[in-house]
Amino acid sequence: MAALAEEQTEVAVKLEPEGPPTLLPPQAGDGAGEGGGGTTNSGPNGGGGNVAAASSAGGDGGTPKPSVAVSAVAPAGAAPVPAAAPEASAPHDRQTLLAVLQFLRQSNLREAEEALRREARLLEEAVAGSGAPGEADSAGAETASALLSRVTASAPGPSAPDPPVSCASGSAAVSGLATGSVAPGKVGSVAVEDQPDVSAVLSAYSQQGDPTMYEEYYSGLKHFIECSLDCHRAELSQLFYPLFVHMYLELVYNQHENEAKSFFEKFHGDQECYYQDDLRVLSSLTKKEHMKGNETMLDFRTSKFVLRISRDSYQLLKRHLQEKQNNQIWNIVQEHLYIDIFDGMPRSKQQIDAMVGSLAGEAKREANKSKVFFGLLKEPEIEVPLDDEDEEGENEEGKPKKKKPKKDSIGSKSKKQDPNAPPQNRIPLPELKDSDKLDKIMNMKETTKRVRLGPDCLPSICFYTFLNAYQGLTAVDVTDDSSLIAGGFADSTVRVWSVTPKKLRSVKQAADLSLIDKESDDVLERIMDEKTASELKILYGHSGPVYGASFSPDRNYLLSSSEDGTVRLWSLQTFTCLVGYKGHNYPVWDTQFSPYGYYFVSGGHDRVARLWATDHYQPLRIFAGHLADVNCTRFHPNSNYVATGSADRTVRLWDVLNGNCVRIFTGHKGPIHSLTFSPNGRFLATGATDGRVLLWDIGHGLMVGELKGHTDTVCSLRFSRDGEILASGSMDNTVRLWDAVKAFEDVETDDFTTATGHINLPENSQELLLGTYMTKSTPVVHLHFTRRNLVLAAGAYSPQ
Repeated sequence: MAALAEEQTEVAVKLEPEGPPTLLPPQAGDGAGEGGGGTTNSGPNGGGGNVAAASSAGGDGGTPKPSVAVSAVAPAGAAPVPAAAPEASAPHDRQTLLAVLQFLRQSNLREAEEALRREARLLEEAVAGSGAPGEADSAGAETASALLSRVTASAPGPSAPDPPVSCASGSAAVSGLATGSVAPGKVGSVAVEDQPDVSAVLSAYSQQGDPTMYEEYYSGLKHFIECSLDCHRAELSQLFYPLFVHMYLELVYNQHENEAKSFFEKFHGDQECYYQDDLRVLSSLTKKEHMKGNETMLDFRTSKFVLRISRDSYQLLKRHLQEKQNNQIWNIVQEHLYIDIFDGMPRSKQQIDAMVGSLAGEAKREANKSKVFFGLLKEPEIEVPLDDEDEEGENEEGKPKKKKPKKDSIGSKSKKQDPNAPPQNRIPLPELKDSDKLDKIMNMKETTKRVRLGPDCLPSICFYTFLNAYQGLTAVDVTDDSSLIAGGFADSTVRVWSVTPKKLRSVKQAADLSLIDKESDDVLERIMDEKTASELKILYGHSGPVYGASFSPDRNYLLSSSEDGTVRLWSLQTFTCLVGYKGHNYPVWDTQFSPYGYYFVSGGHDRVARLWATDHYQPLRIFAGHLADVNCTRFHPNSNYVATGSADRTVRLWDVLNGNCVRIFTGHKGPIHSLTFSPNGRFLATGATDGRVLLWDIGHGLMVGELKGHTDTVCSLRFSRDGEILASGSMDNTVRLWDAVKAFEDVETDDFTTATGHINLPENSQELLLGTYMTKSTPVVHLHFTRRNLVLAAGAYSPQ
């Protein structure tokens, strides 16, 4: 049986001035795909590589490019338009054909219009007139019917016994417009852009039913769902919001403003509370003209809203729509919704509420089925020399101290290859320099002195409060060895402080460097200019607030991203700007270095994240698919994946190798502002404006926990170095510590859960909360665990 959720089959018809129409095959990537196509660009190694293509504003999977005049859409399961029996269908067919001709005329597609008119042998006056079906003679009507039967194509394969679908909304007129199927280049003498045209996207709303019946249709469905059995009611209630939005937009687009206002006022109160922000935007769209510049509306129109429903509930809905012949709602379900049907028990209200809330519904189940290598890469073998202290200990006691085995918390990872790890050479990574090896040795020594945390041994928290914060603190980062702290400010400066007694010094001028003996042991000290020593360095260069900052792992570089649309790379040897990376067209909200250096990622208001290498001016990958701003970005510990959190209330995981989206996580009820991976790479924690922290199993693509307690936006998340504790910082002026081991120990990942998405989140936030620590009046914007597991927190004092 064909499901409502099947993609529409599209057949583009290329009309030539002479001869019969030519059928072109359907284009890949129609519908609400997840950013499919690929563009060649320089790969991570500087050579060629695939770049994930930026999809159109609505997240289409690549813009289809047939050479166009008219594209006809037949809903899955709808019967082909019959060429015979012109008496019944001719008036309607003729009206549709006139609508096509009018559209072609408005779009200045004269050649296509002439060719279509020649095919139909229609009179000029009929088009210029009101277009009423009665004006044409029967011969013209028959021609129109015959022509439309050739233009309209139905979905191949067996069709379900679906309810009758009126030709007005099902079959065709001018759609193709909706999926942006206008060819790039020129049609006739008119240049046509490669982007989906706004008026084209909206035109699918032009076919609609009686405006006075909309309230009755919606009320009828609402009554049916509320009277259905409890087990089905929760699932079918998911239909209310997308149907409400599309019916309202249809009324507005067709200029039934009073009916639209009445419809909105009557039913907007029935929608879930987490859609209130979207409804506020929707309520401002009261005229057709308002719709053209509204991004939220275009997102909703161009990406199919995904609902996950059990087969039993779906059959119940289908039977109801058949009996009531409720074509208006049926058409919206066909054209604008993707129903992901699963076999098994319907989900409970609690299970559904945990997963819904994003701008485009839930993720399709197949979106989270591809394999993800979440294991850690094998660390290079590095010999750790004995400390002087250790040697003294040996001499005094006559036998060696057993200190070294303690370092196996890091060392053990490097001994065996993780079965879930990616191949070592899957993406090219920079080779370790001698300074990197020295740093790793220092790290291992620090690890031997690390405090093992747990419920009975909580870390100390050291809070850095920024006072007089120069028009506002907008970004903070701390180096891995906790020696430097950087702040990005709204006055467009980046300020770097040393938090150890060692002051910040610049390298000497070239003339002075030539006098230094390069063979001396302390050459690294001699090249530094003592005259420049200070605790603070200020970096000037951005022309707008600095929203993101990230130190390189080797502490030689600092990245900053700004409202001015650029990402800047700063040298911490000379404290000057080395490169300005220009690729984003709008503010860049976040940037972060890879754990191995060299690569970095940025995300911004243009809805895409970009992967860069420090020695390339252009991005290596463009991660496109989010429907709103990308607020935060984070590299996976093995550097093969990037996570992005967005204002569309979803988190996506992207494969660095090919640019594909391999995971989509939905469940947050507000824009996402913080992300962090667990040290073992298996789990992801996310925080949002809804005050919740959600925990995800990356391998299975499932939500496995929910931590409630914060009362405002969660701005920062960080796992302790051993993964035992998760720290969260919020705008509610608190740092909270959670028991990460307990949160992940009872994770359900059986086959049934994975197949259907039935998740049962334990209500154990209070059991997992180990401590809450309040500041006087300072929102917590950054958290960091030192190598010995001390927590460093940072924020700007905000007087009430």
